[in-house]
Amino acid sequence: IAAGEVVERPASVVKEMLENSLDAGASRIEVDVESGGLKTIRIRDNGHGIGKDDLSLALSRHATSKIYILDDLEAVATLGFRGEALASVSSVSRLTLTSNSEDTAQGWVAKTEGQEMATDIAPAPHPQGTTVEVRDLFFNTPARRKFLRTEKTEFNRIEDVVKRLALANFDVGFELRHNQRTIHSLRTGSSEVEKNRRVAQICGPAFMENALTVDIERHGLRLWGWVALPTFSRSQADLQHFYVNGRAIKDKLVSHAVKQAYSDVLYHGRHPAFVLYLEIDPATVDVNVHPTKHEVRFRDGRTVHNFIYSSLHHALADVR
Repeated sequence: IAAGEVVERPASVVKEMLENSLDAGASRIEVDVESGGLKTIRIRDNGHGIGKDDLSLALSRHATSKIYILDDLEAVATLGFRGEALASVSSVSRLTLTSNSEDTAQGWVAKTEGQEMATDIAPAPHPQGTTVEVRDLFFNTPARRKFLRTEKTEFNRIEDVVKRLALANFDVGFELRHNQRTIHSLRTGSSEVEKNRRVAQICGPAFMENALTVDIERHGLRLWGWVALPTFSRSQADLQHFYVNGRAIKDKLVSHAVKQAYSDVLYHGRHPAFVLYLEIDPATVDVNVHPTKHEVRFRDGRTVHNFIYSSLHHALADVR
């Protein structure tokens, strides 16, 4: 599968690279962006890194480090696997990949530019982890640059990507800088208080003041998170975060179940606000039905729909 369809704008580069960092077990990720991501995107993590022999392989097409055995395809537990998108990103930018897979001061750097994919590898000092630097995005495809919006709009999209992933990974610290200015600095935390603090930082304190905590487990499914009271409704569906096994999705089945649970208590034309996490056996959900992995397909959609609906319906009915 070619991952070429994912590089639409700077935000899609950031999404793919952050997912690789998370899959590499990073506990701290720094994102540095200049000019809305058109000039430079630098992502640094402290994950387990890429070995010297694998660096050029990581930049070749259709290569993945996330599928070891065929059964992994049936139950994808990582955030991505299709070509890791590194090859696609390097084909439309000047990419530098520096990594160190051991805890020594000596790492390796691979540089590649544009389509021809000739990769130079040289020693470079680097702590354990990986730094991906993407410069001059779409320098060789000027037609693609024309479709990009203003610097501010492109950066807002990058910020959304970081926020979405930060809500799914409380045990990872995120730092986001734009033109040398720190925009977000999110500390790690696994306790209830720290999770609440991060959700408040991302969704705003007003959301947390009007939110109920939900945690329900049944038939091997678990739904937990925060749902806003009906009184705290929105004029648009902009505060809705839903995760399946840690992957952010927008799914018709899910939104229908949530909408139905709120149907008795919300005025027409208002939208509920929520941050919800569904945990389910990876083998019963197909994450590979959409190029950008925004949608999923459940093996037993009806059970999932009923579970989400009844859980939220009860939670909201108790308040009423």
